[in-house]
Amino acid sequence: MSHQIVSQDEWLAARKALLAKEKAFTKERDALSQERRRLPWVEVDKTYVFEGPAGKETLANLFAGRSQLLVYHFMFGPDWQEGCPSCSFWADNYNGAVVHVSHRDVSLVAISRAPLEKLESYRKRMGWSFKWVSSHGSDFNRDYHVSFTAEEQTAVYNYKAGGFGSSEAPGVSVFIKGADGQIFHTYSCYARGLDMLNGAYHLLDLVPKGRDEQGLSYPMAWVRRHDQYEG
Repeated sequence: MSHQIVSQDEWLAARKALLAKEKAFTKERDALSQERRRLPWVEVDKTYVFEGPAGKETLANLFAGRSQLLVYHFMFGPDWQEGCPSCSFWADNYNGAVVHVSHRDVSLVAISRAPLEKLESYRKRMGWSFKWVSSHGSDFNRDYHVSFTAEEQTAVYNYKAGGFGSSEAPGVSVFIKGADGQIFHTYSCYARGLDMLNGAYHLLDLVPKGRDEQGLSYPMAWVRRHDQYEG
């Protein structure tokens, strides 16, 4: 392995220089997060009904008594036998987070088009406890640009033409509910915008080899469902 080797004093000087950049980035990220929160809202004027473990639930029910709802659009099509490996990688980050965000007035729910029995079976296999409901038969996924017909797979994804190339795509959408029960869509992001939800990737960004995805057929070709890694 070839890399620059220096004295402790030289390392400390380089580290302090990088620290200044890290602090500037943190301030820029905080400012960007504030700008995200200042985005205008759009009223949700359609009734969406989902199938959950307790039966049928509306979008309003998913708030579970809280005023904010964060939806992870998990790729799991109606005819699929398993959930997407990459979405599963992301979802491995959610179990421990749910209890914390719930104490900041946020409910976190995963939504997929696969029938509920497939979701429940896969969730049990993966050992997850976060809430996961089915939007099968609903317009929800298409309205939030994460499910497509064959003709739509080259349509708009991540706010630009070109599509995702699959019937399902990943994303996150955020909603808020007022005291009068009105629901508003505040934010959605897709593609690399989802990086912020994956703590494992941030850990990899700290180590010398980073994500180590150069030379793969596509960046996440190494990812497996957590019960399918060897060794």
